[in-house]
Amino acid sequence: MNWDDTGFLISKNRYSENSIISEIFTKNHGKISGIVFGGTSKKLKNYLQIGNQLFVNYNSKSENKIGYFKLEIQKVYSPIYFENAQKLSCIISTMNLIRLLTADSQSNVRIFDLIEKFYSIIANDSWLKNYIYWELELFKTIGFDLELENLVSKEFLNNETIYVVKTKMEKKIIPSFLVDKKIIVDDIDMLLKGLKIVNDFLEKTILKPNNLNYPISRTHFINSLKN
Repeated sequence: MNWDDTGFLISKNRYSENSIISEIFTKNHGKISGIVFGGTSKKLKNYLQIGNQLFVNYNSKSENKIGYFKLEIQKVYSPIYFENAQKLSCIISTMNLIRLLTADSQSNVRIFDLIEKFYSIIANDSWLKNYIYWELELFKTIGFDLELENLVSKEFLNNETIYVVKTKMEKKIIPSFLVDKKIIVDDIDMLLKGLKIVNDFLEKTILKPNNLNYPISRTHFINSLKN
C-alpha cells in the first residue's frame, strides 16, 4: 500500500535512537500512524513540530503492519507561536484532542478542514471566543452536539438578558456568548466560564462514557489562560 496525501502532525514518540512513530491526520485517509526514519535528526526534527502541515508519502506492506512515512514540510505553524505560551499550548492541546477523538484510518475531510480553520482563528488577537465555538463545532462533527439553544431558558436580570439551565438540583447561568454569538466578549473570566461549560461537556459526555482519560495537555492549556 502506497499513497501520497497532506496532513497535520498530531503526535510523535521516539521509536529508536534515530526514528520516531508519528500520527498524522491526513485529508483523504484520516488518522494514520507510521515510522519516520531519521525523525530524530536535526534536519527533520526542526519541522516535525506538533501541528505543522506536512506532505505525506506512506508505504506499508500490509494493512496489519505499521507503515513508514516520508515527510516534507508544507506549512509551518507551531514555530510561529513559540513565544506565545497560550497559543502554543492551545495548538498542542488541540492536536491531542484530534488524536484522542478520531478513529484510525477513517477519512473525515470535515475534521481536516476544521484544523485549517483552527489556524485562521488563533492567528487573530481576539481568538479565544471563536476557539470555544470551534471546539463545539468539532464535538458536533464527531456526533456530540451540546445544543445549548434547546437547553437554556431566557430570563432578565438587572435589565440584561441572561440564559439559564434549570435542573431539579440547581439553576446554572450560562455565559450569554455561548448562546448568542453576536455578543462581544473581552473579559477573560467570562471566556473561562464558557470554556468550563464546554470542558464539562467534553469530560462527562464524550470522554468518560468512552473510557478516555482527560488529556494533561488540555489542563496545561487552560492553566495557561489563567496566568
